[in-house]
Amino acid sequence: MIRAFDAFSLPMLRMLDPEDAHRLAIRGLKLLPYAKPRPDDAKLAVRAFGLNFPNPIGIAAGFDKHAEAPDALLRLGFGFAEIGTVTPKPQPGNPRPRLFRLERDEAVINRFGFNSEGAEPVLARLAARAQRGGIVGVNVGANKDSSDRTQDYVKLIETFAPVASYFTVNVSSPNTPGLRNLQQASELDDLLARVIEARDRVRKTSGDSPVLLKIAPDLSLADLDDVVHVARSRSVDGMIVANTTIGRPPTLREQTKAKETGGLSGRPLFRLSTRMVAETFVRVEGAFPLIGAGGIDSGGAALTKIRAGASLIQVYSSLIYKGLGLVDAIKADLSSTLLRTGRDSLSEIVGADAATITAEDWPV
Repeated sequence: MIRAFDAFSLPMLRMLDPEDAHRLAIRGLKLLPYAKPRPDDAKLAVRAFGLNFPNPIGIAAGFDKHAEAPDALLRLGFGFAEIGTVTPKPQPGNPRPRLFRLERDEAVINRFGFNSEGAEPVLARLAARAQRGGIVGVNVGANKDSSDRTQDYVKLIETFAPVASYFTVNVSSPNTPGLRNLQQASELDDLLARVIEARDRVRKTSGDSPVLLKIAPDLSLADLDDVVHVARSRSVDGMIVANTTIGRPPTLREQTKAKETGGLSGRPLFRLSTRMVAETFVRVEGAFPLIGAGGIDSGGAALTKIRAGASLIQVYSSLIYKGLGLVDAIKADLSSTLLRTGRDSLSEIVGADAATITAEDWPV
């Protein structure tokens, strides 16, 4: 089914405006007939944040912003799905065009700006599928015009706690003015303190909801020191490394499109995001697990990210170029690696290369 979907959809979608293609892909997923997914190799199971993941591959936030198709994505073989970013009130985001393919670089630039239907309809969809199982995280963010952005996060934690497998606190999008300032130590400390307090306050009635922090790949190492210190001191459950970059590697071929404002994702982000995973891993010192994101487009790339320090991984931009068959391909490669090396689980290789990677020259 996946091969047929890719063969039919990829050529057609690439002919369309990128945002129109994205909307059509979501509609197509919603119409897919029910099919029970094949069981995953037991060796690919991951225990992290108090949750049991059937495999380590997740769909990153930004793909299913409004929780329209998480169950279809899980049936297609993802180990978990992260919806959002969700904001408390509806907002349109930035004007179009705001999504650009860099075809020759297998990359994407977006400047959506947290376009969101708001909490109410997203909550209704998640509540309707709450009994179906599967791990569905909720990525939360602040409204652009909010007078108290921290309160926006608190409100969303309280609202979605009954239906979220976990939360991702997104302070790393480059497309909402001033949002990345929340990564600064004093502001981040206040934000996480209030978020964790809200999570703990509703825990008795809503159950446990792990809280993850998603960071930008553009942090300096000194800023990363501060972020990890705050995250550890506030006892977050994990981190996602990393969001899109505002940088533009000199190796980009699509130089005209590269001038577009927004966050760059896809293959050109791989080296920087992997370095940031390794740098974060050595600083976290096992206090909590990491999710690695950025440029994962093959089994080898997934394995590199895991060996850099990621217990789980997320993909998104690579699906535009590789299709949904990428998920099964990555799982097959990871299973083959475990079998060939005589290992029983991926946890045995998480962070194996972190020290080596942090000693290399900084990626450009």
